Amino acid sequence: MIDIDLLFSGGTVITMDDTRRVIDDGAIAVRADRIVDVGPSELLALRYRSGRTIDTTGKVLIPGLIDVHAHAGHGLIKTMGMEQESHWEEIVNAAYTVGTTPEFWHAEAQLAALERLRFGVTCAVSLLGGGDTIMRTDDPVYGTAHCEGVAAIGTRSVVAVGSTRPPHPRTYARWDGGQRSERPVTFEDQLAVSRGLLDDWHSKGRIRIALLTPVLRDEHAKTMSVADYEAAVRQTQTVRALSREAGVIFTQDGHWRGSVQRARDIGILGTDALLSHAIDLSDEEIRIVADTGTRIAHNPSAIASILGRCPAVELLEAGAVVALGSDATAPDRSSDMFRHMQQCMHYHRTFFRDPSVLPPGKVLEMATIDAAKALGLDGEIGSLQTGKKADIVVIDMVRPHLAPFQMPAFRTIYFANGNDVDTVVIDGEVLLEGGLAVKADTNAILKAANREADALVTRMSLKSMTGLPDGFFGAARYPTARPKAE
Repeated sequence: MIDIDLLFSGGTVITMDDTRRVIDDGAIAVRADRIVDVGPSELLALRYRSGRTIDTTGKVLIPGLIDVHAHAGHGLIKTMGMEQESHWEEIVNAAYTVGTTPEFWHAEAQLAALERLRFGVTCAVSLLGGGDTIMRTDDPVYGTAHCEGVAAIGTRSVVAVGSTRPPHPRTYARWDGGQRSERPVTFEDQLAVSRGLLDDWHSKGRIRIALLTPVLRDEHAKTMSVADYEAAVRQTQTVRALSREAGVIFTQDGHWRGSVQRARDIGILGTDALLSHAIDLSDEEIRIVADTGTRIAHNPSAIASILGRCPAVELLEAGAVVALGSDATAPDRSSDMFRHMQQCMHYHRTFFRDPSVLPPGKVLEMATIDAAKALGLDGEIGSLQTGKKADIVVIDMVRPHLAPFQMPAFRTIYFANGNDVDTVVIDGEVLLEGGLAVKADTNAILKAANREADALVTRMSLKSMTGLPDGFFGAARYPTARPKAE
């Protein structure tokens, strides 16, 4: 018999491998950080001697879920200003550029990583800021605090850093106790900070760094000065060149209104480019995405998906890789990828008025193996098969809303939610068991999150943004304009 460290036995294994095997009474053998075998429980029990065996009878095993688009910082400002006369973007801009401290970014990173862990999300992309042009890259201390926070929880993270849209310089602030000091920050400053974070953190443990620039849409060509627009193009090309030189993912947030054609013309597309939202694309833009191999992060629960539609089905049929993102936990959603898989199906089925659109197995692919492809990590994660990283999620199916235990693949995708996750393993390390974090101090993380959120509200005088707005009760719609895309 072959010695291994960990054996999962008795559950239904949805492998997401090349043949999409579903193994009833299946088993997964793990040695160190890798899967060494996947197959019937009876066979693996004869083949391996395990240091620990976990009985997964009555449970479903899937690869770790992957969230390809989210924002760092959002976990501590959930719903704040979202429905108070649409102040959400103003709060994000102020908070992330002049209102936050390294302690804020550390506490938020830990809270977000803990939420993901609880929901079986083993890998996620986090933009270090909100919107497509609000980056906390004035000083490396903020990105470092974020990376340290995530690393302590143990989830995988792709941290996206980069520049803001011209004009520059932009005003940023730091806090020393209650004292605020401001300074102007140039594109060159942000590029230097991004390079530093890339050097310090890329491929350090489970952290990777991605690079980004703001999207350039039709309105920017019309409203920006000629000099600022030309500067934006040059800066985008500079950051894109660095991403190619470093061999890291290049991502952008908020593609819409002719932006894909502009991105092609600027020369930034390719298989290592990940475009988020991608709503209301033209037929030509769909073909551009497919022909260039550019990846799409589809966020069906985002506000952008209310204001426009990502043609995910049409992109898939054209041959593009489309993966699922949460768009983070603010202003009005969570990191629960089960929720986003279900939302994705209903969103597109409603559009086409056709319940045959997006079979459940496809949306699971979009949150596992296709998401891994979008990040260039499909050789390591995204499926349960020999040689890959041991990122495994175990779902407890012995629950009323998941019973009876028939058709487990359907039950998992249509009915499960993040709170049904029982066990999470990353790199062969058990990080969640019985629904509880193994090495993270949940109470301490929640206490720090509350402390830093309260401090931000006080620091930025945001108390009025935390109450109930007019129209919260008693009306069919709010009386004021709703938030812009985020």
